[in-house]
Amino acid sequence: MSAPLSPATPPSDLSDAPLSAAQRRANLMKALGPGILVSCAAVGGSHLVWSTRAGADFGWSLVGLILLANLFKFPFFLFGQRYTAATGESLLAGYRRQGRAYVWVFLLINILTGMINIAGVGMLSGALLAGYGITALSVAELTVGLIAVCAGLLLLGHYKLLDGMAKVVIIALAVSTVVAVALAIPARTIPSADFIAPSPWTWASFAFLVSLLGWMPAPVDLSAWSSLWMFSRKEQTGHMATVRETSIDFYLGYIAAVVLAVLFVALGALVMYGSGQAFSASGIGFSNQLVALYTATIGDWSRPLILSAAFITMFSTTLTCVDGYPRSLAACCVLLDIAPARRFSQIHNVWMILSAVGASVVVLLFVKNLLQLLTFAAVVSFLTSPVLAWINYKVMCGANVPERSRPGLALRVLSWSGLGFFTLMSVGYIYVLTK
Repeated sequence: MSAPLSPATPPSDLSDAPLSAAQRRANLMKALGPGILVSCAAVGGSHLVWSTRAGADFGWSLVGLILLANLFKFPFFLFGQRYTAATGESLLAGYRRQGRAYVWVFLLINILTGMINIAGVGMLSGALLAGYGITALSVAELTVGLIAVCAGLLLLGHYKLLDGMAKVVIIALAVSTVVAVALAIPARTIPSADFIAPSPWTWASFAFLVSLLGWMPAPVDLSAWSSLWMFSRKEQTGHMATVRETSIDFYLGYIAAVVLAVLFVALGALVMYGSGQAFSASGIGFSNQLVALYTATIGDWSRPLILSAAFITMFSTTLTCVDGYPRSLAACCVLLDIAPARRFSQIHNVWMILSAVGASVVVLLFVKNLLQLLTFAAVVSFLTSPVLAWINYKVMCGANVPERSRPGLALRVLSWSGLGFFTLMSVGYIYVLTK
C-alpha cells in the first residue's frame, strides 16, 4: 500500500451503469471496516478509562460535555475517510498538497504521542491480563510481552487480522456493557444523606476534563488512520469505497463509540458514584475495580467473562494502535521523500518495531502509576487537537476536492466551533498549570 499524491480516478457515487441492489449491498460490505476500527480504538482507550471515571467521580454531570466533545470532533474524523473517498488519495497526501511543513508537523506529533499512547493502552491490557492470577510476571513485563505479541501478529497477519478482530470485539463489549447497565439501574448505589456531590466545573477538576476530552472519542490523529486503512481494505476486497459507502462505515463506528461512551458513564455513575470509592492509580487495582463495575450488577459468576471481554477489548485497542501509528509514520516518510513508495510495507514494519520498543521503554518508566501515564497521554493528545483539526479542515476545503464533497455550511460552522472549543480548553489548561 502507498499513500499516493497523484491518484487514479477516485470511485464515484454517480455511475454511468447503475448497480443492482445486490451489488450495492456487496460493495457496502466490502467498504465496511476502517470506521469500525477507529471505533474499536476509541472504546478501549477513552471509554473503559475516562468515561467510567467520569461517572464514578461526578455522576451524570459530564454526559453533556462528553456528547459535546464527540460532536466537535465529528467533522475532523469524518474528513479523514471522506477526503480519501472523494480524491482517491490519503488524508496525509492532502497534508502534503498544503506543504511539506504540514506533514512534518503530523510526523513529529505522532512520534511524540504514538509511543505514549501505545504504552498507555498496552499497560491497561497488561494489568487486565494480570487479573487472571498471573503472578510470575509483573504488570510491566506482561505489558512489554503483549506489545511484542501485537507487533508480531501484525507483521504476520497485517490488516486482515486487525479488521476481523475489531468487528467481533466491538460487538462483544457492546452487548456486555448494555447488559451490565440494564442490571445496574435497579441495583444502583444510593449516596448517603451526608454525601456532598463534587463539582467538575472547578479549576481543580480542569485537568481531569482535559484528560477526558483528549481521548474522547479518540485523538484527532486517528483520522489519518482510517484514511490509510481504506487502501488496505481495498487491497483486501478489491473495492475502493465511494463517499456514500464511506459515510455509512464512518457513521456506524462513530455512533457506536458515542453510545458506548454514555453507557460507560452510566456504569460508573450507577455503581460507584457516592459509594466513597475511587479508582486506584495502580494497574492491577484499576483493572480489578473496572471488572468489579460489571460483576457488582451481573454477579460474581460473570467475572471471568467480563475480565475476558475487557482484556480482549484492550488487547484489540493495543493491536490497533501498534498498527495505526507506525502506518501513519510510514506514510509521512513516503510523502516527505525520505523513502520510496514501493518500500511502504518495509517502512511500516520498521516503525512498528521502533514504536513497540519505544512504548516498552515508556511502560518501564511509568510502571508504578497507570493513571499518571494515561493522563499524560490523554493531555498530550488534547493539546495537539487544535493543530491537527485545523489541518484536516484546510485539506478538506482544498481545490482538489470535488465541490460536492467539500464541507457544507453546517460542517463549516461545526468545524470552526470545534476549533474554538479545543483552543479555549487548551489555553485554560495552560493557565491551570501556571497558576
